[in-house]
Amino acid sequence: MNSNMNNQSSMIASKNLTMLEDELNYEILCNRKMNLYANYCQDQNLKNVCEKSAQMHKQHFDQLYGYLNSHNKPQQ
Repeated sequence: MNSNMNNQSSMIASKNLTMLEDELNYEILCNRKMNLYANYCQDQNLKNVCEKSAQMHKQHFDQLYGYLNSHNKPQQ
């Protein structure tokens, strides 16, 4: 019984999984948009801002993805 409770506590609830999925989609969309905008920019300063923003969104995506992978594995 205790083992089953540990498995449940280490798993992410489905509502939270949905919220994480939404956030992952948001971050990757922002990353793609900012990379696209950077490609369109003629002004180097503005291009740098867009590239930095794209990197930030990619880092957020990677952090969320890592969190998801580390907290949603059933324990054996």
